[in-house]
Amino acid sequence: MEAFNPAELPELLKLYYRRLFPYAQYYRWLNYGGVIKNYFQHREFSFTLKDDIYIRYQSFNNQSDLEKEMQKMNPYKIDIGAVYSHRPNQHNTVKLGAFQAQEKELVFDIDMTDYDDVRRCCSSADICSKCWTLMTMAIRIIDRALKEDFGFKHRLWVYSGRRGVHCWVCDESVRKLSSAVRSGIVEYLSLVKGGQDVKKKVHLSEKIHPFVRKSINIINKYFEEYALVDQDILGSKESCDKILALVPETIHDELQQLFQKHHGSLQRWELLKKVVKYPNDIKNDKCGPWLEWEIMLQYCFPRLDINVSKGINHLLKSPFSVHPKTGRISVPIDLQKVDQFDPFTVPTISSICRELDAISTNEEEKVENKAESDIKHRTRDYKKTSLGPYVKVFEQFLENLDKSRKGELLKKSDLQRDF
Repeated sequence: MEAFNPAELPELLKLYYRRLFPYAQYYRWLNYGGVIKNYFQHREFSFTLKDDIYIRYQSFNNQSDLEKEMQKMNPYKIDIGAVYSHRPNQHNTVKLGAFQAQEKELVFDIDMTDYDDVRRCCSSADICSKCWTLMTMAIRIIDRALKEDFGFKHRLWVYSGRRGVHCWVCDESVRKLSSAVRSGIVEYLSLVKGGQDVKKKVHLSEKIHPFVRKSINIINKYFEEYALVDQDILGSKESCDKILALVPETIHDELQQLFQKHHGSLQRWELLKKVVKYPNDIKNDKCGPWLEWEIMLQYCFPRLDINVSKGINHLLKSPFSVHPKTGRISVPIDLQKVDQFDPFTVPTISSICRELDAISTNEEEKVENKAESDIKHRTRDYKKTSLGPYVKVFEQFLENLDKSRKGELLKKSDLQRDF
């Protein structure tokens, strides 16, 4: 992927919002088939402009208004907020306390920086193929729970454009959930707890919840390659000490001695599993088979930003936003191909604008060689670029939403029919 030059961003954004942004699908998503009057009009949008100028409480009448404003403002970042009781752009005219967030998708934000205490390859905003596996596991674990444990059907996973992923759960019933229920769901999905000063962040009891078991089953598929080979979590004294800090004192010394005699993460992990299972100290009753699971979860389990999920009025970066630092587009992720998703092959705004330029030049030459009437109806510009496949993933998600909505309407009409 070619290097992105931030100095080019203003010009690139003009072209992107004029010819490449998938407005029709975007509006179709946030309008939800016009579920209630003014649903789209009451939705908050926030734009971050050049030089970090931040504008909240934007709202639009329709797709055309949204297009015009985005093409006029060329936002560096777009955030989507809640559906409010009144139009957000009129919030200053409403009585104090009357302007209330009423509905929003249930959203999740997973950021790689929250794993800095357990990844050895990168830190801060940096990512590489070795640590991206954390996001793959996060999507698999959270998505399975949302689908199977909660029965949520419409889950849109999106790459943030830099170092993380977002999930938008869009079922109609979910959009109406209270903050308290959202908090309950995100608490259920959280196992890693405690700040920087807390060494041991996962505590399991003898009664292992099915959610934990199923999460461990997913982590197991990745653990050896990710944690023991790529991250080499037992490869140095410093990293061994981090893991020894998570085990009971009764087996601490025994493990420390074994780690000094044997080298390499794979060997040391096998030793740890044996000692956990058959400790030399028979009086040890604190150490159960769940200890190795606690370590696996601390190193691999998703770390959610709880506040993003529980607040109805919380803003979250919009799909198809452009990340101003990397130039990468915030694209939907195909759940059928999560393992193949590579953030480094995601199109940048520079690459798709160059693709479009090349195609436009080509088309102009064809026009000169053909009669105007022979020119086929122009296909959507994004379809001609590497953004096309990602818009297709989004369209498939919208198709499923439409089918579900039509099914619900049929059910309602059948129930109301007099026989």
